[in-house]
Amino acid sequence: MADLVFNIAKGAVAQLAANVDAGSPANSRLILIPYNCTDTDDAVRDCDTVAAVEALSATAERTANGWNRKTLTSSDVTITIDDTNNRVDIDIPDQTWTPTSDVVTDLLIAYDADNTTGTDANLIPLTWHDFAITPDGSTVTAQIDAAGFFRAS
Repeated sequence: MADLVFNIAKGAVAQLAANVDAGSPANSRLILIPYNCTDTDDAVRDCDTVAAVEALSATAERTANGWNRKTLTSSDVTITIDDTNNRVDIDIPDQTWTPTSDVVTDLLIAYDADNTTGTDANLIPLTWHDFAITPDGSTVTAQIDAAGFFRAS
């Protein structure tokens, strides 16, 4: 599960993930981004766009040495409506990288309404997950919680 939900996305994560799952709009996607961050959770939580996350003083996206963004489409999103427990669970597949260097501390999952034209200023940050990795050249896997990356209840 998410370690924090961005203020801008509270109450909206399930709907935005449902947009991607339904392919509506057609080019909507979830974007998974690795970061090295020593900013506070409060500083991260207050960001309203991925561009704002990028602008934090002690946060760096990892884009080299085996790290990259992952784009998730409708076939990658699973939404389970659990009427028994009165909740909605949203899951994505585990993700892998083979990094050779660059420490990562966190993963961000963002919503992109139009993956063909989206920029970081248009990406809405949804959830932030602890993911402490010191690469050694072997494959690392972001094992998404068995219940999913997000639960609305």
